[in-house]
Amino acid sequence: MSSDLEAETGNICCASCDIAEVDVIKLKECNDCDLVRYCSDECQAKHRPHHESKCKERAAELRDEILFRQPESSHHGDCPICFLPLSIDTDESSLYGCCSKLICNGCAYANQKRAFEENLEHNCPFCRKILTKTQEEMIQNNMKRADANDPVALQDMAKRYYHEGDYERSFQYWTKAAELGDAEAHHCLSILYAKGEGAEKNEKMELYHEEEAAIRGHPTARHFLACMELINERFGRAVKHWIIAANLGFDESVQALKTRYADGKVSKEDFAAALRAHHAAVDATKSPQREVAAKAEATGWRMI
Repeated sequence: MSSDLEAETGNICCASCDIAEVDVIKLKECNDCDLVRYCSDECQAKHRPHHESKCKERAAELRDEILFRQPESSHHGDCPICFLPLSIDTDESSLYGCCSKLICNGCAYANQKRAFEENLEHNCPFCRKILTKTQEEMIQNNMKRADANDPVALQDMAKRYYHEGDYERSFQYWTKAAELGDAEAHHCLSILYAKGEGAEKNEKMELYHEEEAAIRGHPTARHFLACMELINERFGRAVKHWIIAANLGFDESVQALKTRYADGKVSKEDFAAALRAHHAAVDATKSPQREVAAKAEATGWRMI
């Protein structure tokens, strides 16, 4: 009803009572979609039975627009020192608890080499704080950062409790980190809901947190979503997920696309484009300094 009135008058109107939006009357959008507006909670509740089906359909469309948007980078982002993209291979970078920064091995190796050559104490490549020498010091520092709502420290605390078998506390820490936007925390929460560890099994919450992780550039979460869609025989959605993960440099998604290409489920053009994007993503994480670090590691160098 309001859409017809809006077309006639050019004014935005309440979907329930048709009152027009003016200076003294401000309409608010539906909580789940962008199709209609209301002047009050009463009007929204009254109109809900007439709008519910269209609302759900539009809300799903809006969710998919966000879900299938290609992230600019993986959830690791860039090294804060050399500003090159970090590899999704966690062996090629190290997390420093003093400042919660993920540093590529190239920058970490260069810093350690300098400290060795100048006979200096080993420090953090980013904040320059002297590295902790005991496990107790590291835990205390991590707890301080967790108390300050550092999502990386919260996630680290969650992992520690999880490996100790305290699933309830790990769930609490991961939940707090997820609320702060941490992609890895969302992925871990999805696993907890799937296993029923720290919380009751909940497929809806499992899917929600995996999607949130994927939206934030988590390639493993994205690949898992593709596998779930494949199980449900929604091949088009599975392929979209695999392409996005491949574009982030995820090898397993490339292999999945290769298999589907052989089966005729993926076009030659889409497969070729995904391969090019995958190679570009991997190449972007390479640098001469990182290659030097990789050679040093192959001869026995270890991260401190």
